[in-house]
Amino acid sequence: MEIFKIKKDIPFMSYGRLTTAISLITFLLSVFFLAHRGLNLGVDFTGGTMMEVSYPQAADIGKIREAVDSVGLKDATVQNFGTSRDVLIRLPLKPELSISALSEQVLTALQKADPNVKMNRVESVGAQVGQELYENGALALLLVSIGIMAYLALRFEWRFAVAAVIANMHDVVIILGFFAFFQWEFNLTVLAAVLAVLGYSVNESVVVFDRVRENFRKMRKAGVQEVINNAITRTMSRTVITHFSTQLMVLSMLFFGGEVLHNFSLALTIGILFGIYSSVLVASPIAMYLGVSRENLMTGAEKKPAAADAQP
Repeated sequence: MEIFKIKKDIPFMSYGRLTTAISLITFLLSVFFLAHRGLNLGVDFTGGTMMEVSYPQAADIGKIREAVDSVGLKDATVQNFGTSRDVLIRLPLKPELSISALSEQVLTALQKADPNVKMNRVESVGAQVGQELYENGALALLLVSIGIMAYLALRFEWRFAVAAVIANMHDVVIILGFFAFFQWEFNLTVLAAVLAVLGYSVNESVVVFDRVRENFRKMRKAGVQEVINNAITRTMSRTVITHFSTQLMVLSMLFFGGEVLHNFSLALTIGILFGIYSSVLVASPIAMYLGVSRENLMTGAEKKPAAADAQP
């Protein structure tokens, strides 16, 4: 399906040096903010207390947050959980207070604001458990990257595999850089979004690389730049349709999903935007710089006709 058809190939590769330079600068800035500010890890990773309370009517999140702030817990997260009457409160770790004492302080403050509040559940996430989640999350990210690289190396060849992984890591580091710069809370839902972006972004790279391989068979007299430009241009309509529909869904979660889905959809929004850019303007130029060619992708039987065509 094509909404529009571009008749003349767009010279994407002529801007390859510029786009890769922009990507490198953005990547280095993200690494700087990660090293300088670090991630604002949520209760899932640092440990803390989670309280679930309910009200007979729709809960006033702003009023609840003010009540929690009044006891000196400004780092706490307050969000609806399940229904508009149920509220989940995530409290940071306080070594000087026990779980029961901390939850009692918060419940007292909530009861002053609304006597009808009811405590449903209190759970604690220890610092050791949070550290294990952090390490397991990093391991999951590493394994996904290795799996993607192995898949692309088997399906295409190592040059495409390296280019796609660099582009995907570019997306991941930039997402983390945004969260470090703005100090948005990084929790398990954000980690899930980062892993989703990895899979989503590589799909676009596979589509483009598939067309590049096909073009090398069809456009036997064309150069590498011309082949890649044609591949990107011919997949442009598909890219616009796919990313527009996906971004529309993610933006609806961002604006209407509430606080529970906010950081998750925020990470996806950043990842999808940079995923489009990296798949087209980062992965392809890197593959070209690494020396991808018709001879690299075609078998011996496929090379013979090309050699015969070259003879006078």
